[in-house]
Amino acid sequence: MKIQELSKGLFKENPILVLMLGLCPTLAVSTKAIYGIGMGAAVIFVLTCSNVIISLIKDFIPDKIRIPSYIVVIATFVTIVDYVMKAYTPELHKSLGIFIPLIVVNCIILGRAEAFAAKKNVLDSFFDGIGMGLGFTLALTLIAVIREILGAGTITLKLLGYGWIVEIPHLNPMIVMILPPGAFITIGLILGFSNILKKR
Repeated sequence: MKIQELSKGLFKENPILVLMLGLCPTLAVSTKAIYGIGMGAAVIFVLTCSNVIISLIKDFIPDKIRIPSYIVVIATFVTIVDYVMKAYTPELHKSLGIFIPLIVVNCIILGRAEAFAAKKNVLDSFFDGIGMGLGFTLALTLIAVIREILGAGTITLKLLGYGWIVEIPHLNPMIVMILPPGAFITIGLILGFSNILKKR
């Protein structure tokens, strides 16, 4: 049962590629692989922690202030992520910009709080948060890698001076792929490919 809660976010209920949630940050930050990984890590932390806390306090929250209470819990963890990233990964923090604070109103996180954590136990909510967060991270990173390869001819996995920037030889970059339309094209191609696989 716990494996199902963990794995459903990866494939069956992937937030980006199946549920089509969180597309705003997906379109904006998926221009480099490292941005996808960074944004995904932030979402995993916020989603998992907020799921656990909401599951713990759900019976004490009056129904009329349910959503505002969830937002306060989520905003607390987003603030922690924001300050930690600003202190330890300032370059990544600057690149992700406004999309870190906007995690507060990300429909994936609020949706999981309302649809899952508010109805399930702490352990299930924890695994749901990890699974959905990993699914978001993998999809976002996949989109970012494709866009970066086609749009810039590189794969950037460098942070704090460590890591690599891999250059793809003999590739003519298409600038449109690192612009917002490139995100739509990439998501459309991935969805089309996954639909072909499902039919087979």
